[in-house]
Amino acid sequence: MSRFSEPQDPLFQALNSSISFDFRLAPYDLEQSFAHARMLARSGILAEGDLEDIERGLEQVRAELDEDRFEVYPGDEDIHMAIERRLTEIVGDAGAKLHTARSRNDQVATDVAMLVRAHSLGAQDLLTRLMETIVGLAERHLDWPMPGYTHLQRAQPVYLSHHLLAYFWKFRRDRQRFNFCLNATDDLPLGAGALAGVNFDTGRMFVAQELGFGGIAENSLDAVSNRDFVLDYLSAAATCATHLSQLGAEIVTWSSEEFGFCEVADRFASGSSLMPQKKNPDAAELLRAKAPRVAGRLLTMHGVLHGLPLTYNKDLQEDKEQLFDAVDTVELCLGVASEMLSSISFDRGRLAAAATDEALAATDVADLLVKRGVPFRTAHGIVGGLVRGALERGKALSELSADELEALAPALRDPDADPAYGEFFALLQQSAWLESKVSEGGTSLRRVREQLAEARRLLGDGPGPG
Repeated sequence: MSRFSEPQDPLFQALNSSISFDFRLAPYDLEQSFAHARMLARSGILAEGDLEDIERGLEQVRAELDEDRFEVYPGDEDIHMAIERRLTEIVGDAGAKLHTARSRNDQVATDVAMLVRAHSLGAQDLLTRLMETIVGLAERHLDWPMPGYTHLQRAQPVYLSHHLLAYFWKFRRDRQRFNFCLNATDDLPLGAGALAGVNFDTGRMFVAQELGFGGIAENSLDAVSNRDFVLDYLSAAATCATHLSQLGAEIVTWSSEEFGFCEVADRFASGSSLMPQKKNPDAAELLRAKAPRVAGRLLTMHGVLHGLPLTYNKDLQEDKEQLFDAVDTVELCLGVASEMLSSISFDRGRLAAAATDEALAATDVADLLVKRGVPFRTAHGIVGGLVRGALERGKALSELSADELEALAPALRDPDADPAYGEFFALLQQSAWLESKVSEGGTSLRRVREQLAEARRLLGDGPGPG
């Protein structure tokens, strides 16, 4: 007998079925089922003989899944029902007892939490590998000058190592965000039942400890409706994908003929079907393009959740495709980024040539005036006029004569020195522009070495806790 007088319409079955994508929850569902069965037996709800049968059956199901022999039937709505159906086929009535004191509502929430936890750890491992790659790259290019940019216009010179390490800190924050996802999945939903709890005095903390949860969800209504941990993962993934996108965008720009700063290895590039000379940095372009895809998954999940009443609603089935796609996309992109950076090559000559543009020293020249007592805004205007005057004359700053400097920026003259503009010309030596950035976190070599040492410490390669 059933509550329903007619079978489901095939169209509704197609809409309702989730087994095509939630199949990947199977390992977590099995692990949860082992723990749940042991708890039922420990609580006196399940006979020891039934527990032995269930554990034997679950082991067979696991083997079938591992060996790709598990069969999905048309009537299997989701992976949870498929596993229970197969378990009952193997061990009979004992298999039908496994669902005692649990609902698919708390069962699914637990499986998804376990998956988020596993892939948060996986993302942290991949980020650590990428961070190690960046540190190694920075160490090999420690004193390579290059222009730093704002608005994609040359701004001030930096060392390539300093620029690369900027991404280390972005990815470190991403690693911290994924660590927060571990905290967000620390309360076990299982035991909440459909929404109100169950009619048995179950040992929820026992299950929590078996599955590695730190505690239990305190409110049954919240337990089955909570998908905050999915939002947290998607948020961390979207920010991480954005950082990967920024990295990819710079590699695309730098590898163009107009810049010529770097070249990706052939194995991370593609050619053209028409133009035989082309080498396109397609891997970097795809890193650039994946960010809105992952951010879209986050936005979709917010849309699914934003108007839902408590507790379980079928809308929550939409969490899985958003989560799974973000997991796959971010993990693939992190792996690609590590391998691409480990094999990238930089052109020291092109980088240095771009960094020798004397206009990049403008701020240093203004600071020279500030050290002589000129207010910064006044100094800013003086140097701006000096740069304009040099451009109008078609000269670099170092090519201006003393008479021209006297006409354009007499404040730069040092009446106590000989030559009077000697300090200005000395300042235009490129190394001074870089090594003058002595503030903490700046681009001088001393500060970059400090940064590298801290990065190594955080990776566990240096003194102090990692």
